[in-house]
Amino acid sequence: MKQLKTVFLRKGAERRLRAGHLWVYSNEVDIGRSALKTFEPGEQAIIAASNGKALGTVFVNPHPLICGRVISRDPGQSMTPQLLEQRLARALAAREQVFSRPFYRLAFGDSDGLPGLVVDRYDDVCVVQVAIAGMELLKTSITRALTRLLHPRAIVFKNDSKMRQAEGLPLGLETVGDSVDVLAVEENGVRFEAPLEGQKTGWFYDHRLNRARLQQYVRGARVLDVFSYVGGWGVQMAAAGAASVTCVDASAQALEWVGRNAALNGFSNVDTLQGDAFQVLKTLCDERERFDVIILDPPALIPRRRDQKEGEQAYARLNQWALRLLSPGGVLASASCSMHLGRDQLLDIIRASGRKVDRFLQVLEQGHQGPDHPIVPSIAETDYLKAFFVRSLMPGD
Repeated sequence: MKQLKTVFLRKGAERRLRAGHLWVYSNEVDIGRSALKTFEPGEQAIIAASNGKALGTVFVNPHPLICGRVISRDPGQSMTPQLLEQRLARALAAREQVFSRPFYRLAFGDSDGLPGLVVDRYDDVCVVQVAIAGMELLKTSITRALTRLLHPRAIVFKNDSKMRQAEGLPLGLETVGDSVDVLAVEENGVRFEAPLEGQKTGWFYDHRLNRARLQQYVRGARVLDVFSYVGGWGVQMAAAGAASVTCVDASAQALEWVGRNAALNGFSNVDTLQGDAFQVLKTLCDERERFDVIILDPPALIPRRRDQKEGEQAYARLNQWALRLLSPGGVLASASCSMHLGRDQLLDIIRASGRKVDRFLQVLEQGHQGPDHPIVPSIAETDYLKAFFVRSLMPGD
């Protein structure tokens, strides 16, 4: 094995790593002893404290702020094709322990010991996203490992994330095996089709358990699904016995998929509204519409820390409009995937929204990401998904 170079940390900078974190920031590196510019993007290296004690191995990229991603706490272990396959096999076993059908996130980056790698499984199709230069150098090994473990008919590298740009990696789509345009999905007993060219890898597995839990609240209800995408929430609510479902999205193409997925499951009580969610909610309020269950599952409204104030205001407006639209005793499922918005912050926004529109709120349940999106306790960013199921009552009820 090639002798690895060493990245030395500044004095005291090793505390985060020793506490369990897996990222190294460029301002933590002692550039006098280990100039980052001497490392190639994606190079593997030993990471060492200022006293020279080795802390493990990392992928290095001198260009982004996060310049190091921990591979192993063992300084003698690098990311070989064998270790890559071993960790994918471990992740697969963990998913198969929980899920009976082959539809899940197979690999969730750092949480599975595979920094910069996401793999979503759609039965015999794997959609892969590679976010860092180190994993990019192992694309052939990723393909071989997935082929040996799963024997898929297609492996699609869908590399369109903003993180790739920060890593200096090209964007694009590459398919190994059969050509794929449409992804078949099964979730909570409901069938879907999603476009490969759609959001992220085509589907959002992280809300699977939350969608299952909400089903118990919707029998006979009039449901509004805001930011519906292809109907992941709404169509499942129809399957659970909702009287009617209205799906709202800004994308006409996404709403076509909603109709397609409703028909795929034999539902005729799902309709759509195209438009900006904020404006649609306002219009529905002006028209004095009422719904028994409302789902708010927006995209990340706080993509960067500097967007915090504006994003929190956006979440507040959404929740206020939704609470105005709820029938007395109705249930709001309010979610956020913004890693910069903590669970307590979202709950406080919901609380304040209730006071703003004079509603008495009861938190019925709290939702999290599913077990195919495991959390690293020392990395807050891996615990990104939160949801609250809230009953809204009039002040005198």
